[in-house]
Amino acid sequence: MNRSVYCVIMAGGVGSRFWPESRGERPKQFLDILGTGKTFLRQTYERFLPLVPPENFLVVTGEAWRGLVAEQLPELSPSQILGEPLGRNTAPCIAYAAFRLKATDPGAVMIVTPADHLITGEEEFRGAITESIEFAAENDAMMTIGIQPTRPDTGYGYIQIEERCEGICKVRTFTEKPNAEMAEVFVDSGEFFWNSGIFVWRNEVILAALREHVGDMYELFASAAGDFGSPRETATVRRLYPETRNVSIDFGVLEKASNVHVRISDFGWSDVGTWNSLYENLPKDAHGNASTGRVRLGGVSGSLVRIPATKLAVLEGLEDYIVVDTPDVLLVWPRSREQEIKQVVTALRFDDGEEYL
Repeated sequence: MNRSVYCVIMAGGVGSRFWPESRGERPKQFLDILGTGKTFLRQTYERFLPLVPPENFLVVTGEAWRGLVAEQLPELSPSQILGEPLGRNTAPCIAYAAFRLKATDPGAVMIVTPADHLITGEEEFRGAITESIEFAAENDAMMTIGIQPTRPDTGYGYIQIEERCEGICKVRTFTEKPNAEMAEVFVDSGEFFWNSGIFVWRNEVILAALREHVGDMYELFASAAGDFGSPRETATVRRLYPETRNVSIDFGVLEKASNVHVRISDFGWSDVGTWNSLYENLPKDAHGNASTGRVRLGGVSGSLVRIPATKLAVLEGLEDYIVVDTPDVLLVWPRSREQEIKQVVTALRFDDGEEYL
């Protein structure tokens, strides 16, 4: 195990597409949505533990959720949980982690991963990460993990390679969530792969890329470089974050850089970003229903039904619906319109404040 390899887990999202189970006080990454007995965050930590020692994990999360991280990952010290005072997307999150590592281990190799993905082929996954670590350690390259697409999915970003190859390839372009027609062209071409949002690079390489492509953000963090890893860090981050731009690492850095490579992989991956993606990854009955809890279903097909253990639900005549019951909210929603759930959450915030969020 390489003692200079670190894993940065990004655990700051609000998971609004999983409302009403995902709420502000306990977002998706802190829930056992898959029914495995472990939360997404816990599964992510354990997935990387064979590659990274416990003391080399950093979890970047909202300040309000630091206690949840400590509760679910008791192996970590308080200094390994980096609190963001505001949600500012992935570029500031990664910049924060990079400046912390610059202060504590300048020669670090950094793995960056979301906290809430499903990976079924974990042995193959760790093989891909190990190859990426070795490549990043020896080259001035920013590594991404690209997934062999199985369908023209419009919910994922895509990575195009410069020329067909196996294993590690040079990246030509990134494309965010294409329409259905374009997604089909991408998959048919054989040149495009799903963007997993998992990255590997030497810390000095990502710092150089931040300086080149989002210089204002880099200079902001660099102006307080001496505070990272010190007792002043929390106050400094609270001061800096309101001045950072809300920008993803993909848009801010990777789409502009010329030294991005992708390790092409196929290890059973889903970002489980929506109720539909959860439905696709759950076992189903003879009528295509994925259900949890005590349910009696008549004439119900193609539906996702989640009922608390303390209740019985009797449903009749539903086709392709999402049904999620929580103590204070019942959601009954067509699966074909699941993208609109996020709009409902926004409307509720406007009408009712945070009561149901």
